[in-house]
Amino acid sequence: MRLATIGTNWITSTFIESAKKTNQLTLQAVYSRSLEKAKEFAALHGAKNYTDNLQELAENPEIDIVYIASPNSLHFEQAILFLTHNIHVICEKPIFSTTKELEEAYKIAEQHGVYLFEAIRNIHTPNMEQLINHLSCIGKVRSANLHYIQYSSRYDAFLDGNMPNVFSPKYSGGALVDLGVYPLSLAIKLFGEPENISYHPVILNSGVDGNGTLILKYNDFTCTIMCSKISQSFMPSEIHGESGTIVLNSVTPTTLEWIDHKTNKRTSFEVQQDEHDMIYEINTFIQIIQTKDNNTYNELKQLSTTVLSITEKARKENNITFGV
Repeated sequence: MRLATIGTNWITSTFIESAKKTNQLTLQAVYSRSLEKAKEFAALHGAKNYTDNLQELAENPEIDIVYIASPNSLHFEQAILFLTHNIHVICEKPIFSTTKELEEAYKIAEQHGVYLFEAIRNIHTPNMEQLINHLSCIGKVRSANLHYIQYSSRYDAFLDGNMPNVFSPKYSGGALVDLGVYPLSLAIKLFGEPENISYHPVILNSGVDGNGTLILKYNDFTCTIMCSKISQSFMPSEIHGESGTIVLNSVTPTTLEWIDHKTNKRTSFEVQQDEHDMIYEINTFIQIIQTKDNNTYNELKQLSTTVLSITEKARKENNITFGV
């Protein structure tokens, strides 16, 4: 399939390199708001075409699928443009700012016979499958602590009085939607939708959350999710059961360990993954398109909807307003 990309940042480069490794996508065109940046990016990755005109890109008959990695608040408008031109869309997380946008976009995708995907790579990896398959080893789950706490290089600029997109309500920024979606997506994949949620953020003077703790309340256990762009953590994530504990080196795990409570025996059960771990989500998306696997597609739709509904509720309860 012929690929176009929107955005010229590191995540777009990572996606392109992963796409090349799958042999499923051929980079055809790149877009940037700066024509010069688009030209440089196209040359770097071997794209045939480059442009600073989104309408022109959407009308290009040589494009089958587009990857969107623009600032969060721009995702919806850009996705709709390409969906209405019968082009499949892969949108970097967080897919949109509101559930209303998500519902409308899914409806438009269906009307035009194309697919809309959220790129949330950690739920598609082989080690995610390993985690699901080994969850029963620890018995009944009683608690989980999952986190993504990583100091942002852009926080220094924010402290100097600038307004990077990731800390801006205008561009739908903040720790929960930028980093918290990773542990949240993992939790929803493993445990399903919680009974209720509460979020306890540290609000920056821009109006978005610099860090926060999200509590997911299930029937007989609680999952605690911590996220931050203004501090750094070096601890692993854990899932605690009545018979043992699973230790994850991160919420995009490359190492997994099961510790038996009675014997203290430690068993590693991770598998080796490609360092370009976006290849797994790409393969899943292409398989859905090629085989019209709507069962898997609907599962992904439901997961994205649940995650976005939780982050939206968490924001509203803490007066974090996007678009201002």
